Amino acid sequence: MMGPNDGYLTLLDERHIEFPPTNCALRDPNGLLAIGGKLSPPWLLTAYRRGIFPWFSDDQPILWWSPSPRCVVFPERCRIGRSLRKVLRRGTFQVTFDRAFEQVVEACRAPRPDAEGTWITDEMRDAYVEMHRLGHAHSVEVWRENRLAGGLYGIALGRVFFGESMFHRETDASKVAFVHLVRQLELWGCPLIDCQVSNPHLTSLGAVEVPREDFERLLEAAVRQPPFPQPWKLSWSYE
Repeated sequence: MMGPNDGYLTLLDERHIEFPPTNCALRDPNGLLAIGGKLSPPWLLTAYRRGIFPWFSDDQPILWWSPSPRCVVFPERCRIGRSLRKVLRRGTFQVTFDRAFEQVVEACRAPRPDAEGTWITDEMRDAYVEMHRLGHAHSVEVWRENRLAGGLYGIALGRVFFGESMFHRETDASKVAFVHLVRQLELWGCPLIDCQVSNPHLTSLGAVEVPREDFERLLEAAVRQPPFPQPWKLSWSYE
């Protein structure tokens, strides 16, 4: 039997875009809120504005999450370590925005040595490619000699960026992508980057955890702000 604060899982009606209050999310697994619905742009935009995101495997239905604590980056607090500063100073990599969105997603989908399968299903890939076509999803590409060495992608709403996934084929390439993203968003007045769930890689770059209530309060104000400039153009460089 569930206790009063254990939450409950909601089955969504595909005919109506309506999510339950996020404080209803399960504690175990942390943040699982609802099942079902669709991955269409209206569903995704509604979810992200509430701080809810989809995450599921090929053999699962669509699962929606709102974990607590939430992993976030405040751009002005992003840390650039000594070794990464050396990489940036050398100028080994070239960085672009939105030049190869589908390539970045496919690279993020690729099998990794430390994981089984991928959560970026065909359905998820198609959904985010459509979001990119509509101007809601963006990618950062890191190149070395015209070859894609790393990158990341995510969703932008108002003045918030919701990071989805990153990859690297060369050491430090994903960190270079992340730093360029964070610094450019800082120039554009972004107060908050959502990283969803913490891991050591993000923590090393300055990510912190905040309670769900604090995250949602910051999110509500930031998504109401004017959107980032379109098209995305990189104007930050390390000096």
